[in-house]
Amino acid sequence: MFMTSPSKLKKAGIVGMNRRNVVMIARNNPRRLYPLVDDKLRTKIILEKAGISAPKLLGVVKTQGNVRELEGFLEGCPAFVIKPARGSGGKGILVISGREGRDFLKPGGGRVSIGEVKRHASNTLSGLFSLGGSNDVAMIEEMVEFSDAFDGFSYQGVPDIRVIVYKGYPVMAMTRLSTTASDGKANLHQGAVGVGIDIGTGKALKAVQFGRPLTHHPDTGKNLSTFVVPEWPSFAELAARCYDITDLGYLGVDIVLDSTKGPMILELNARPGLAIQIANGTGIQPRVDGVDQERHTPRGPYERALFAMDTFSAHRNTPALKSGARV
Repeated sequence: MFMTSPSKLKKAGIVGMNRRNVVMIARNNPRRLYPLVDDKLRTKIILEKAGISAPKLLGVVKTQGNVRELEGFLEGCPAFVIKPARGSGGKGILVISGREGRDFLKPGGGRVSIGEVKRHASNTLSGLFSLGGSNDVAMIEEMVEFSDAFDGFSYQGVPDIRVIVYKGYPVMAMTRLSTTASDGKANLHQGAVGVGIDIGTGKALKAVQFGRPLTHHPDTGKNLSTFVVPEWPSFAELAARCYDITDLGYLGVDIVLDSTKGPMILELNARPGLAIQIANGTGIQPRVDGVDQERHTPRGPYERALFAMDTFSAHRNTPALKSGARV
């Protein structure tokens, strides 16, 4: 892996872990607001109140009695997703795309019995997948009918778009593409591919896997430079709106594209990571500084998105970071 000095990272505008924790998060995200995004059930509620599109909530498993009722409840749900309300890092998410007889089918073709589904829900209640291991509830959501705009760019899993929103301005974005190495999950640490997205156009900038540059998807062979997010202005504005409903000044917004409903919020994160800088090949600090200089001008989410798209487009000259640098 390519290594560089702290002074070069600072010159390139790279935000490291300490600055992220002490400045970006601690100064902009009051702890009293964390439950709004740490608890996905609460997130669903505030998104619905704000009229922001998200996958429909079908049901909630709160007790072991509810677990025993799952077989009957799921008879009317051919496709669904079960996830912990307070999970982290994508743990504990079970995606069911169909049924065959009494068995459920996963997107990759694997079979899951009703007993395994119940066991998964029960483990969720016990806190196996949750932050701090505390007791949790299992959410049952509709499965998103993903757009075919991203066909071939991901292995089994479907791309989501991560947008970093700073004080209401979408300042950096990337997509995470699942691979064989990541077991079909969009987790960069497990081997998913990160593709930086130009905040001005929604087009791919560069791609990395395990911090190293690559040009084509390792499993599908798709040319990653051709990746583009359709309806990109809608994504940018949707991300900007999430600041207004959470008041979190440093926010990660995960968005998916439904084939009929358009962009939908999948998840919000009060502690978004830093690998997005590697995928973009540039540091986030100059964009943070740019927002701080402009915040005296009152703007709604639409105007903030337009400002960010114009100001932070990759076509402008910003300090660059070589792929492979460690942050």
